[in-house]
Amino acid sequence: MPIGVIFVCSANICRSPMAKGVFRTMVKRAGLEHAFTIDSAGTLEGHEGEPAAPLARAAAGRRGYDISDHLSRSLTNEDLEKFALPLGMDRSHLAAMRWMAPRTVADRPQLLLKFAPQTGLVEVGDLFGGPPIGYEDALTLIEAGCKGLLEALRPLAEKAS
Repeated sequence: MPIGVIFVCSANICRSPMAKGVFRTMVKRAGLEHAFTIDSAGTLEGHEGEPAAPLARAAAGRRGYDISDHLSRSLTNEDLEKFALPLGMDRSHLAAMRWMAPRTVADRPQLLLKFAPQTGLVEVGDLFGGPPIGYEDALTLIEAGCKGLLEALRPLAEKAS
């Protein structure tokens, strides 16, 4: 059974689509795509069906991550039951996920940067509407988190092979 990972941010147009693209690419490069189900969603409504923000697409593309197929969607209670690892970008997402989650899975949500303690940070800050460098900085943090996540999950993924 594949390991379910869902990345969560506010509108699902910047941070979480970049995280989905980064992790999807890292998993593919590791030859472990069969071992994962990867998705992203947002805690806020109002952007359903929108593509990733242009600056997010550009930043991801410069580093070899294709997120051009992304369409925003809202997080559901079912997502929190289905995905073993719901990963928020900041504390507001963690709080929203824990509030939404059925009691049986309320302990699942975590912050992505838990997997990148070397950064000294716990959150990937909101960059929407900011300068392009903000997207680059966020992407650097997301890459660190995704790399640590893959390292942590690799033994389970390889067993699924």
